[in-house]
Amino acid sequence: MIHNPHPSLPEFDYILPANLAEASDFLARHPDSSRPFLGGTDVFVRMRDGFITPKYLVDVKKLDGMNELSFNPAAGLTLGAAVNMNRVIASPDVQTHYPLLAEACRSVASYQLRTRATIAGNICNASPAGDAIGACLVMDGVLHVHGVDGPRQEPLAGFFLGPGRTRLRPGDVVTAIHLPLPPKGSAGRYFKLGRNRVSDLSIVGVTAYGYPDTSCASGCCFRLALASVAPVPLTVQEVETHLAGNPITPESIQQAACLAAEASTPINDVRGSARYRKQMVEKLSARALTAVWQKLV
Repeated sequence: MIHNPHPSLPEFDYILPANLAEASDFLARHPDSSRPFLGGTDVFVRMRDGFITPKYLVDVKKLDGMNELSFNPAAGLTLGAAVNMNRVIASPDVQTHYPLLAEACRSVASYQLRTRATIAGNICNASPAGDAIGACLVMDGVLHVHGVDGPRQEPLAGFFLGPGRTRLRPGDVVTAIHLPLPPKGSAGRYFKLGRNRVSDLSIVGVTAYGYPDTSCASGCCFRLALASVAPVPLTVQEVETHLAGNPITPESIQQAACLAAEASTPINDVRGSARYRKQMVEKLSARALTAVWQKLV
């Protein structure tokens, strides 16, 4: 392989559809050679590095609803697909009702990149290392999707099929992500392990979330999501079941952290070994669950 010291973007045609129907139609007619894009922080890097070579890039960021950021006290939060992460972080409604989401977004790369990066792009890229995905998973996020047959909704649970693979079909354009109103008294934390403090992909990412729930024997419901340690971002049902049925103590939290490590299936790569990642899943899960529990009591 010849190393290119000056990588550049391959040639492509820029498509600017007039509306969502036009965008879906074009993408469906060119399923193997076109891609929608929003901020471009993932697609342009992957094109530059030769991982993908689309002939057409379809700009969807200015279409209907794409830049909406709205909060309804009864229904929850709606984030248009083109709303950048810095705007999410700065939103008073997000800071008040969804601080976990703001914390996760704040961990992504640099301030400059976050002026372009979007949560929807983070989700559609389907990287197992996506920082904002865990928060959206534990808070029951639902995607709004426009396809060739019109609009529909896709719950994030079960949305990811593998690295870079999702339930989206040819012609689909994600227009927004919706998060329901959090349960009263909820709390969350995101812990990310990288090779440096900023601007790095996670070696391990752990999202913990909890809220009072009298239907649980423990009095609280906990949710835990993991990043960078499986083919897809995942929630750990074993942790939720264990903490729902047992008194919350340092011992039960440590047992839950061990269950999280057992559920992970990391690989060896240049950023860390599988063994190291499993150990860090246990450590960070215990830390995150403890931090959430301390907020709840």
